[in-house]
Amino acid sequence: MDGNYLIRPLIFLIQVGFGLYTLAVILRFLLQAVRADFHNPVSQFVVRITAPLLKPLRRIVPAVRGYDLASLTLAWLLKALELSIIGALIGASAFPATLVWAVPALVSLVINIFLFAILIVVILSWINPQGYNPALVILHRLTAPLLEPARRLIPSIGGIDLSPMLVMVGLYLLEMLVVPPLMQATGAPGWVSAI
Repeated sequence: MDGNYLIRPLIFLIQVGFGLYTLAVILRFLLQAVRADFHNPVSQFVVRITAPLLKPLRRIVPAVRGYDLASLTLAWLLKALELSIIGALIGASAFPATLVWAVPALVSLVINIFLFAILIVVILSWINPQGYNPALVILHRLTAPLLEPARRLIPSIGGIDLSPMLVMVGLYLLEMLVVPPLMQATGAPGWVSAI
């Protein structure tokens, strides 16, 4: 059996593990930024799973103007470590460079968090418009800073809210306009964009 046979599944597991934890750390930052309710079970879950790594890091990286820079630093370090491990597995290890390559990957992740959050809110509003779910409350709070200005620009037409479509198009454009130049500026190889 060829050793390369096991590399793809191993890379997949590394991406899932690091990806989910990095997502939780970024969500913690975003939920603090939008002043989400931290009594919500979803928020409490995010806090519990991120606290073990964030508590020691907060001694080194303080918050600035209410923004938890330790969360951003941890997400950046996790993404750089993930890229380093995957790079080593595919024979393209360049540890110091992965610290820079992690930046466009994180920008893309944040944009995608908002895209998927808006998509989930829209789908759930069609399926169960009057339903209550703690996760939905968090998603509404997370997407409100983007959707409320869009709602002022485009009011509902015939009871249909088109603001999510406007914001999603804007987010896709933002990703297309920002991430490729960042990838190029940081010298990130093509395999980084696939992660």
